[in-house]
Amino acid sequence: MNTPSHQAYVPFVSVDNMLKLVLHLGVERVLADLAAEIEADFKRWPLFDKTPRVASHSDVGVIELMPTSDGETYGFKYVNGHPSNMKQGLQTVTAFGLLAEVATGYPVLLSEMTILTALRTAATSAMAAKWLAPAGSTTMALIGNGAQSEFQALGFKAICGISEVRLYDIDPAATAKCAANLAGRGLKVVSCATPEDAILGAQIITTVTADKQYATILTDNMVGAGVHINAVGGDCPGKTELHKDILLRSSIFVEYPEQTRIEGEIQQLAPDHPVIELWQVINGQATGRSDAREITLFDSVGFAVEDFSALRYVRSKLDETGLFTQLDMIADPDDPRDLFGMILRAS
Repeated sequence: MNTPSHQAYVPFVSVDNMLKLVLHLGVERVLADLAAEIEADFKRWPLFDKTPRVASHSDVGVIELMPTSDGETYGFKYVNGHPSNMKQGLQTVTAFGLLAEVATGYPVLLSEMTILTALRTAATSAMAAKWLAPAGSTTMALIGNGAQSEFQALGFKAICGISEVRLYDIDPAATAKCAANLAGRGLKVVSCATPEDAILGAQIITTVTADKQYATILTDNMVGAGVHINAVGGDCPGKTELHKDILLRSSIFVEYPEQTRIEGEIQQLAPDHPVIELWQVINGQATGRSDAREITLFDSVGFAVEDFSALRYVRSKLDETGLFTQLDMIADPDDPRDLFGMILRAS
């Protein structure tokens, strides 16, 4: 009988263990830690393999693979986006991810990423706003109060110092859910009846809706000078949230232009419309906000490097927390050339 070596086992972080890890460390600490990890990886952006995610589209949603590598570690995420799932009581987005050693190709971590994606998305949003939002911002409008909303609110609180969040959703039940979940967490929460009401006094406007369509969540006349827009919901071809005229008045910042031009708000614009890559701002190679009246727009679609950062963060917490199980995942014959013999010996 073949006895697996330690290399046959891959640490697996289940949903249950991810929940325990987040509660053990604290939601806001995890968000702040993730933002720091993502920012650190953006500082070494040129090291990474970069490619637009590999997407399989259907008339009901999309299934995607998001791979990258820094030359030492390889990572990928499997993720879907199916807006109609909610009507069936299912998640719109589900995900899992894997890290592997480049030197051997052996996996070193398998993890749930439905929860982790929500955390890293909010951490990335707030990290970008740290560089782009008006100094001293205290109020954020949060339009779209679904599964991502609380993470965004707490991420901006932990990383940018937001103290008031103004909520709006086309479904009042979603707003009530979000407000209840944020109660007692150190934020002033204002539930609003219209998006126009939500943006009153807000220096930061976050849009995070799920419908897979060209939508106009923000019209041009709603957006005044000097605000930062965090556009999260537009993340695939044919799905946007902002009126085109807002884009034409904004300084636009993106993760990876080749992907964002296909999936982001800027799919509405000419292929050569100027954008600024966020990693260049962080590295001092480009200017972020340069004028108090400037409209800055983070056209966020999510990129594989952010998932890579999140997975590496989770892996770094395994020894500290012990919140994982070992999966017997890699066939490990006594003789690497005798895989068939391994089957025979198992009988």
